[in-house]
Amino acid sequence: MILAEKIMEERKKNGWSQEELADKLGVSRQSVSKWESAQSVPDLQRILEMSRLFGVSTDYLLKDEVENRLAEEASEDSGKELRRVSMEEANSFLNENHGFAQKIATGCLIVILSPIPLLLLMALQKAGTLPLEEDPTGVIGVIILLAMVAISLIYFIPSAMAFSKWEWLEKEIFDTEYGVDGMVRSKAEKFKSRFIRSITAGSVLVFVGVIAIFIGAAIDEKNEPLLMSLTCILLGCVAIAAFMIVRAGITSDGFSKLLQEGDYSKEEKSNTLLQTITPLYWMVVTAIYLGWSFLTESWNISWIVWVIAGLLYGGLSTALRGIHKNKS
Repeated sequence: MILAEKIMEERKKNGWSQEELADKLGVSRQSVSKWESAQSVPDLQRILEMSRLFGVSTDYLLKDEVENRLAEEASEDSGKELRRVSMEEANSFLNENHGFAQKIATGCLIVILSPIPLLLLMALQKAGTLPLEEDPTGVIGVIILLAMVAISLIYFIPSAMAFSKWEWLEKEIFDTEYGVDGMVRSKAEKFKSRFIRSITAGSVLVFVGVIAIFIGAAIDEKNEPLLMSLTCILLGCVAIAAFMIVRAGITSDGFSKLLQEGDYSKEEKSNTLLQTITPLYWMVVTAIYLGWSFLTESWNISWIVWVIAGLLYGGLSTALRGIHKNKS
């Protein structure tokens, strides 16, 4: 239990409202609200007053069961004074990370949906519903595709530039002020169920899209308009799945960055080899995906590049970690 939860619990035990507790402490109700929502931490004088009012020790209020990193130990490990993340900074980062996740996920959604107008137009043309020749139809479809890709850049580029101020959280070893770890862990624990639902639902959507393609091929594998229409369904399912998974993944990464866990642990941050090769690897994967898709127009299967790349990256990152560990 973190300080915010303890204040709320003790206040309710005494039957006080936030306003009543604020009056007893000589602060505003908004201050108490911020303490209980872990947006700020009360000063030492308020801690002492609450200890007296609640009839509990200051040790009980201040010692988080989940707080497990000490500034002194971190400083000794790094050999220098570490940058410290305050409660306000942590909340600001989490709020901005939520918005960043939403924008990047939306950009991915638009990019994956971009071939659908082209495929639908071609399906209508081949079915004889659209009174245009194949070449003009293809040109119109490509123009729409490129326009949608351009729109996605509006989500990708500005949001990435605005969020770049937090890059140091990924690269630097830092410490956190009192209460930050507890607050972040509490929010991460609450988000866990939503993360699992997003990943599960996304996986099911992709499976549904693939099944639609197989059903269409089984019905009439030579019916191009039908197969193109079903490919649109597949891309729609993949696009929604990508939106859900990317948004959940970036949000989850935000908690890991503040807690310095997983890919953002102190050991990982010191692995310069992994940090150098990872962006290059995904740039090559992106180039392969776009090249294959545009040159062969195989949008219905080219998405598999990301699945294979993800599996290969697992092996690559493990190997790079092993090399770093041996060098260390």
